[in-house]
Amino acid sequence: MLAIRPANATDATAINAIYNDYILRTSVTFDVEPWSLDKRQQWLKRLLDNPRYHIFVAEDADQVVGFAANGPFRDKAAYDAASEVSIYLADGQQGKGLGKQLLQTLLAAVADSDIHRAYAVITLPNPSSIALHEKLGFKACGFWHEVGFKFGQYFSVGLYEKRLDDSSGDSTTYS
Repeated sequence: MLAIRPANATDATAINAIYNDYILRTSVTFDVEPWSLDKRQQWLKRLLDNPRYHIFVAEDADQVVGFAANGPFRDKAAYDAASEVSIYLADGQQGKGLGKQLLQTLLAAVADSDIHRAYAVITLPNPSSIALHEKLGFKACGFWHEVGFKFGQYFSVGLYEKRLDDSSGDSTTYS
């Protein structure tokens, strides 16, 4: 039976296995070397120790099959009004609606914080991730062309944003 719950420290191994699989076989993440378990445990502790950040796991038959998290958008203090969201599913779990459930759960938790905007940085092309984020209210707001190099080729990314503190729409204006 599928369950989504807040992650805890004991989930580090399963989360790391899912993420490292993406590192080794996809351009979805621009990490090129697998994370050590120690690095993952430190990352998870930073999220769990900060009330602005959240991480949820999806379990099926007591096995973690996906996770979604938010964390800092950029290091400078003024960026604290924003947060980057990420979602990863174990191989074979895509296309079942699990990603939508995880991301909805994460966004609901983030919306209850003082974070004003959520951002997703999506390696292109990735039509399924774009569709998921757009379905949940994210809008394209920029592109970084050929910003990453992995597997012998350049990759661009799309930047997608969602305003969290006003469901009536986006009042952003640019001058």
